[in-house]
Amino acid sequence: MTASNVFLHRPLHPQLSFSSRTSQMAPLGVKGRVSFIGNVKRSFPVVLSMAKSETSMQAGNSVAPGNGISIMVNGCSGKMGKAVIKAADSAGVNIVPTSFGSVEEAGQTVEVCGKEILVHGPTEREKVLSSVFDKYPELIVVDYTIPSAVNDNAELYGKVGVPFVMGTTGGDRTRLYKTVEESKIYAVISPQMGKQVVAFLAAMEIMSEQFPGAFAGYSLEVMESHQASKLDASGTAKAVISCFQKLGVSYDMDQIQLIRDPKQQIEVVGVPEEHVSGHAFHLYHLTSPDKTVSFEFQHNVCGRSIYAEGTVDAVLFLAKKIRSKAEKRIYNMIDVLREGNMR
Repeated sequence: MTASNVFLHRPLHPQLSFSSRTSQMAPLGVKGRVSFIGNVKRSFPVVLSMAKSETSMQAGNSVAPGNGISIMVNGCSGKMGKAVIKAADSAGVNIVPTSFGSVEEAGQTVEVCGKEILVHGPTEREKVLSSVFDKYPELIVVDYTIPSAVNDNAELYGKVGVPFVMGTTGGDRTRLYKTVEESKIYAVISPQMGKQVVAFLAAMEIMSEQFPGAFAGYSLEVMESHQASKLDASGTAKAVISCFQKLGVSYDMDQIQLIRDPKQQIEVVGVPEEHVSGHAFHLYHLTSPDKTVSFEFQHNVCGRSIYAEGTVDAVLFLAKKIRSKAEKRIYNMIDVLREGNMR
């Protein structure tokens, strides 16, 4: 899909400038692919700072892929869970042959990358997890389950004391963070695991902090399209909207336009048919009060590999923190990016 995009680029002089191609956008929800036809560039300086921590400079602290690390992927029967297992296996990380799933999945065996993984239901989860943790002392749990399981799962991980990476969105996020903080365990929690998308989010955060109120009075339209199996609104969209709110835009999260119908995704949004079952398209359209100026920000992802690879990077990051006896706290993908040890 041809679309208006935002580019960060270096001009001839060393100062970074933030440029956007702007145009008139077809109203959200109107048939016809969203596109841009204008070719006007507006630039203004942006200071980007993602300084590495001291520990990131110490090569000796890095964790070699698969070096003693084991992961237990909860939600292994789902497409995201399977993608993570494949990425982790390629990185040499040991896959524990145990997973948690729904009541209906209990007792089933899932085969991924030639490995058979036994799925356990909700009963005796604490006993099973404790046993796995005892057997694999460098265990890190990866959670790609469902929104309604987020809080109960986090409470279980905290009770057993096992480190985890949470890629599942939804649930009560305030309660989630409170649970983990009180448990004093290592965790990476992020609604977005795609490294490049996270970098874009970081740029948005920096802009909102340095230029609060810059878009005061502007109206905002947000469209996000995901596979029909995604039940909740995009956590990434909510994070970007929060930045726009700091920039002075008035917007309610309930206004997000969720596209889940495959036909509409193909015909209106422009999702390639082969990726209808796995994609993440986001479009943010800002309009000035007098309708004479508009901005569009867009990021489209087809497939799941970007999230799977980012999840494995988060696992390796967390393993490094554990081995170096760093502070037990909640980390996010910005922390992973700052570490600078991407594969």
